[in-house]
Amino acid sequence: MNVLVTGKNGQLGSEFQSVSEQFSQFNFTFTGSEDLDITNEEAVKVFFKQNSFDAVINCAAYTAVDKAEDEPKKADAVNHLGVKNLTETSEIEGVKLIHISTDYVFDGHSKNPYKESDPTSPMGIYGKTKQLGEQAIQHSSLNAIILRTSWVYSTFGNNFVKTMLRLGQEKNEINVVNDQFGSPTYARDIALACLSILNQINNWENGVSIYNYSNKGVISWYDFATEIMKLGSIDCKVNPISSDKFPTKAKRPKFSVLDKAKIKNTFNIEVPYWRDSLMECLKNK
Repeated sequence: MNVLVTGKNGQLGSEFQSVSEQFSQFNFTFTGSEDLDITNEEAVKVFFKQNSFDAVINCAAYTAVDKAEDEPKKADAVNHLGVKNLTETSEIEGVKLIHISTDYVFDGHSKNPYKESDPTSPMGIYGKTKQLGEQAIQHSSLNAIILRTSWVYSTFGNNFVKTMLRLGQEKNEINVVNDQFGSPTYARDIALACLSILNQINNWENGVSIYNYSNKGVISWYDFATEIMKLGSIDCKVNPISSDKFPTKAKRPKFSVLDKAKIKNTFNIEVPYWRDSLMECLKNK
């Protein structure tokens, strides 16, 4: 099976590359924006004509949540219009699609883990552009899967884990918010889950399906930071603070835990516990 993975330079795209050797049944093509600009409709069409793909895994995304408030057009170009271009071309060429989305499509006002069928209501530009990307796929006749995930980190790229490790070495104490709750997710686990789904491509439902995937467990950013310091053997005190003491340009969901029953039941996917995955990531760094 010929598989295109976009966003090769990001943390998730990098993880796909690192696990790709374990999946010899797939012939991978990895692209970054320098190889394929998904925001350019014509370039996408030409690229698909020049190459033959059975499936696309779209990891390309504008993920700078606060910066997106100042750069809405840039965020929209990648998270919405780029997805639309991939969707329309995949439709023409008969290619299947797995698209990575986010917990930020929700407003975080729920008291229960979000199900795939719950209404979306993003609060910031990043979440809104990701929602529009989802809708572009949903309005198509594509055979596609939208995979929503949360709090992604990796040994690659910029993320919360790497920031905490750096700050822990530089400072004696740091402040981290303790009133936003979710599930950290190791990007390598997402990559493995996607490839497991791709292995079961004949079991896909017709049309577009949404699935949630994040690591098991519910914690605050403060809990996460505390555990990073502990597992990293870093002597840095972590102080819990409320979000209003740490204002950001974009609003974050207060609660964005994702219900994973559907993906487990449909594809028989094992979901690792967040702490186990964090330990694994720190081992690989």
